[in-house]
Amino acid sequence: MAEDTAPRVTFGAWPTPLEPAPRLARALGLGAGDLWLKRDDLTGLGGGGNKVRKLEFLCGAAVAAGARTLVTSGAPQSNHARLTAAAGARLGLDVVLVLAGPAAGQDLGAGNVALDGLLGAEIVWAGEADAADVVQQVVERLRGEGAEPALIPFGGSSATGARGYAECGRELLSQAPDLAQVVTALGSGGTMAGLVRTLGPERVLGVHCGAVPDPGAAVAALVPCPAEALRLRLDQVGAGYATLTEPVKAAIRTAARTEGVVLDPIYTGRAMAGLIAAVTEGDVRAGDRTVFLHSGGLPGLFGNEPAMRWAGAGAP
Repeated sequence: MAEDTAPRVTFGAWPTPLEPAPRLARALGLGAGDLWLKRDDLTGLGGGGNKVRKLEFLCGAAVAAGARTLVTSGAPQSNHARLTAAAGARLGLDVVLVLAGPAAGQDLGAGNVALDGLLGAEIVWAGEADAADVVQQVVERLRGEGAEPALIPFGGSSATGARGYAECGRELLSQAPDLAQVVTALGSGGTMAGLVRTLGPERVLGVHCGAVPDPGAAVAALVPCPAEALRLRLDQVGAGYATLTEPVKAAIRTAARTEGVVLDPIYTGRAMAGLIAAVTEGDVRAGDRTVFLHSGGLPGLFGNEPAMRWAGAGAP
């Protein structure tokens, strides 16, 4: 299906702003006019974030198919799950979220989990089971109840969801025709894949966040581009997806204290740490216009206890 005729609903206000970040640029060793922020944290729906672009197409397809319930999965502090709940509320659809791990020990009043409840989603905790298996069980149960469920893929990442970031690439070309590269967090792959589809692999740098075991394969599966042609940084995961590393702390602190921009510890913090490393190594150079995609995720910061303790102590 051609991208301009794909079923779609509208959740966000487009285009999102492209803002200069001169103080951050100088702090990283770039020229004052070299670094710009694509503010996809300001997409509006449910607290904002990059998943809104994907969900416009995914929910458009679900509505066109007659769905009455959306089902998806994610980590306990999943931004995608929170925004799927918001999308369902906007459309008048029920939402079931399958979140990894057990309910025991979860702080249900923190971050995205609290917002999931506020938005009216039903939460199913996967416990020791594989979340994908639990999702299938939920879908089968709902079908048996006549609920007509639509399965929204993990992270919103599919060929359909990637259309949202193919469109974002076109927005960027209209806002900054001379852009040299876009730096983005790489989670489930759909955001980077959509950007690569429009901008080409040479102009997109993805920073692996630990959400999938093979990030190159995840992106390549969604865009006609071999994995070896992609620009990837795999050095910011640290001990694992949920860990808060020293480079990420430094990146979050620098962005906050130079531009008043808040990043999260899992995605945008890692992406900024990857950008800092790329500048240090000469992969991102002064004189080139670089766009940092701020993909949102602020509620996840409030659900990350180590990050909140660190920030509350003055972010030393």
